[in-house]
Amino acid sequence: MTAVARAVAGRPDREDLDAVPVARAVALSRTYGEGDAMVTALDRVSVDFERGRLTAIMGPSGSGKSTLMHCMAALDAPSAGQVFIDGTDISHLKDRALTRLRRDRLGFVFQAYNLVPTLTARENITLPLDIAGRAVDQQWFDTVVDTLDLRDRLGHRPDEMSGGQQQRVACARALLGRPAIVFADEPTGNLDSHASREILRFLRASVDDFGQTIVMVTHDPSAATFADRVIFLADGRLVADLARPDLATVLAQIQALTPDDADS
Repeated sequence: MTAVARAVAGRPDREDLDAVPVARAVALSRTYGEGDAMVTALDRVSVDFERGRLTAIMGPSGSGKSTLMHCMAALDAPSAGQVFIDGTDISHLKDRALTRLRRDRLGFVFQAYNLVPTLTARENITLPLDIAGRAVDQQWFDTVVDTLDLRDRLGHRPDEMSGGQQQRVACARALLGRPAIVFADEPTGNLDSHASREILRFLRASVDDFGQTIVMVTHDPSAATFADRVIFLADGRLVADLARPDLATVLAQIQALTPDDADS
């Protein structure tokens, strides 16, 4: 990452910080239930997420990809193992410290947008900062809003916007606080192909132009090609790690994870 990108992203220009993965899972496990009813969603997964990269997480339904993201994002507690954000072990943080972490260091984009229906686009974008009592950096606000082409929608409520526009508002909200990392859970799952590509192009640009770090869960092979890296889970375990993915390699890996009797 260049010094300019770091400055735009509001990150310290320190080589030691850049050398540390922005997020790390170490022997991460998550189980649900007990005894014969116990389900293992994650089974000793260890993975690093590099700073200034877009990483996609893929895998069959039930593979543990959303569980991994939720544990990394402090939205779910692992049963065993450790999670580090910016070098800090968050596994044993108290509730108040976890709340501060999610508010100040993490950004979120969800499939269902998660906008407040009674607020305008502008109010939804600034909501996390307003709740935290933090001032809005107007120059950064303008950069994010104009990059996402939301200027003429700032006074509109969610029910007055298309799905793609609502998701762009959610992206703006996630980036406004300059988080260490943005977690995007199926961000194009509710969008048509045109709106999906708009969101994916923005996520890609936020990495390339602003030095943002993004981890994205997706089931869409085309979406995965926007990433610098794709990791694959199956049965709660990390089974493949592709750098510079193209559509052919992503599809081949998906096929390798598809049971022979999947179509029977």
